[in-house]
Amino acid sequence: MATTIFREMWLPKNETCESSIDLQRFLHYSLVPSVAIIIVLSCLEKRSRERPIDEKWPFLRRRCGILIPLDFVEAFANRWSLAFAFGATASKVMILFSGGCLPLQVPRWAQVPVILVCSMEVGLSSYPFFICLSTLSQITGALLGFLYTGSWFIVIVLNIAQCPHGQVVGKYEKILFYWPSLLCLVFLLSRFSHILMKTLWVRLRQDLPSEETSFLKIHQAQYVQQLMRKPPRLPLQKSWIQRKVYEWDPDFRFPSRMICMAVLALICLYLFVMIEVYVGKLVLLTLNILEENFETLIAAQNTSEVLASSVQRLKEFIDVTEDVWIFTTFTACLTSVSYVVHILACYRKHMKRLWAGKKQFLPLATCKLSHSVAAIARYSGWQIAYLVWGYLIVHIVQCLFGVMLMYILVLPIKHGQAIEAVKSLGPGILTVAIVVGLMVLQTVTATRFFLQPKISPDDKEKPLALDNRKAFHNFNYFFFFYNVLLGLSACLYRLLCSVVVGAWLIARIDRTIMPKGYEAADMGFRTWIGMLLMDHYHTNPTLVCFCHILVVQLRIQLQPRTTSYHCFSNGSDFRVSKKARTRWLLLYTLLNNPSLSALRKPK
Repeated sequence: MATTIFREMWLPKNETCESSIDLQRFLHYSLVPSVAIIIVLSCLEKRSRERPIDEKWPFLRRRCGILIPLDFVEAFANRWSLAFAFGATASKVMILFSGGCLPLQVPRWAQVPVILVCSMEVGLSSYPFFICLSTLSQITGALLGFLYTGSWFIVIVLNIAQCPHGQVVGKYEKILFYWPSLLCLVFLLSRFSHILMKTLWVRLRQDLPSEETSFLKIHQAQYVQQLMRKPPRLPLQKSWIQRKVYEWDPDFRFPSRMICMAVLALICLYLFVMIEVYVGKLVLLTLNILEENFETLIAAQNTSEVLASSVQRLKEFIDVTEDVWIFTTFTACLTSVSYVVHILACYRKHMKRLWAGKKQFLPLATCKLSHSVAAIARYSGWQIAYLVWGYLIVHIVQCLFGVMLMYILVLPIKHGQAIEAVKSLGPGILTVAIVVGLMVLQTVTATRFFLQPKISPDDKEKPLALDNRKAFHNFNYFFFFYNVLLGLSACLYRLLCSVVVGAWLIARIDRTIMPKGYEAADMGFRTWIGMLLMDHYHTNPTLVCFCHILVVQLRIQLQPRTTSYHCFSNGSDFRVSKKARTRWLLLYTLLNNPSLSALRKPK
C-alpha cells in the first residue's frame, strides 16, 4: 500500500514510461564494436621487441601488440581524461549493482562466478574508453573513441527522452541518475575531438613530434632539483589558505589511479545518496500511513486518552526523525567528501615521508612486499566501497545522536519542560562531574605531592622521582578500591569511544581502526600500505632520476662516434700493438692536416 501511494506521488499519472531502448540489452550489444575496436588498435600497436612470429610473417613489422588501458603504477598523463572515462562507466556500474546482468534463475552457488562474468562484460564494454585515450595511434584511436562514446551518449539520451521517470524513485529518476555519466561522456567527446584535431594539424604541417622515451617526468626532476638546493634561511610566508586549507606543491603530482578513484568515488557517492534519500522517503511515508491508520482506528473506537497520547508521541517521533535524517544527510555528505580530499592529502604526506626514507609510521611487519602488487589492483575499488558504506554508517550514527539530542534538550525546551529535564538530568550530570573531578584530583595530587621538585626552573615537567613514599603508598591503597568501581565506567566509556571512532573512520583506509599490534586484521589498511610501498618503489623521484641518468649515459656510449677518429678507439676489435696504433693515428692526422708536417720535430 505504501509503495503504491509512493509511486502515485512521484510518478506522473496516465503515463506508462516504457522506453524502446533497453540499456542492459545495449550493454550486451556493445561488446561487438568494443571487440572490433580492440582488434583494430591492437593491430596498430607496435611491440617493443621482435618475436618469432615476425620471422614467419614479416609483414607484421612488430604489430599486434598488447594494449594498456591504464597504467595503475606510473601513469601521470591524461589523468583527468581517464578519470572522466571511469565516470562514464557509472551507468554501467549501476546496471551491474542492480543485478540486470544476472539471469532470472541462478543457483546460489553460481552467483559469484556469474557476477565475475558480468563484471568482466562491463569492463570489456568500457575498454574502448581507455585504450582510445592511451593508444599511440592517436588519429585512429580518437576517431573510434569519438564514435563509440557518441553511440553511448545518444543511446542514453534517447532512453531518458522517451521515459525520464522510473519505477523505484519516481519522477525524473533517469535524469537524476544518468546526468553524471552524460557529463563525463560529453567531456570524453570533447577530448577525443581535441586529440583528433591536434593530431591532424600536426600531420598537415608535417611537424611530427619526436617520440619521448624518457620515463623521468618533469615534476620528478624538479623534486630532485629542489633536494639539491640549499634550504632557505628564513621560512617562506604562507597565506591563510596555505596554512589552514591546502598548500599546493608543484613538485608533486597524483597518479591517475588516485584521480580516477576520487572522481568515481564522488559520482558513486552521489548515486548512493539519491537512492538513500528516496528509500528514506518511502520508509517515512510508510510510517506516516501507519500512524494515520492507527489514529483513525483509535478515533473510531473512542479509546482512552493514553492511546491518543501514544499516537501523538509516535507522530512527534516520526517528525523528529524526518527532520534529523534530512539534516544529517548533508552533514554525512560533507563528511564523506572531506574524506576523499583528506585521503588525497594523506597520500601525498605519506609518499613524501617514504621518499625521505621515513618508514617508521607504517607497521611494515603487517604487510608483505609480495602482496603490494595485489594491493594496487584492490585499492581503488575497495576505497570506493569503503566510502559508500562509511557514508551510510556515519549517517546512521549522526541520526541516532541527533534524535537523542532532540529528546534530551530541544523537545523539553519546546514543550516548556526545560526545568524538569534539568532536574531529571541533574543527578546524572552531577555523578559524571564527581567522577571526573576525582580523576583530576588523583592526577593533581599525585603530581604535586608525590613528585620531587624540578631540577631546573626551565623544565616543563617534574622528573619521575618519587617523594613522600609512605604517603604515596597509602594514597594508592585507599584509592585502589574506588578505582575498581571507576574502572567499570571507564571500560564502558572506552567501548563507546571505540564504537563511535570506528564508525566515524570506517571509510578511512589510510588509518587503521584496530589497536597497535592488530593492524593485520584490517584488510583495508593493509591494502593502503601495500599500495604506498608499490608506488614508493616505482615512482620514487630520486630512484627514477638515478635510473634516468644511467639510461642516458648508456645511450650516449652506444651511439656511433661522430668524429673521424672513432675507428681508432680503444676497443676489443683491435688486436694490434700500441706502437702500430699510434703510427696509424699519426698518419691519419697528417693526411687530414698537411700543414702540420712542417711543424714536426725532425729526428
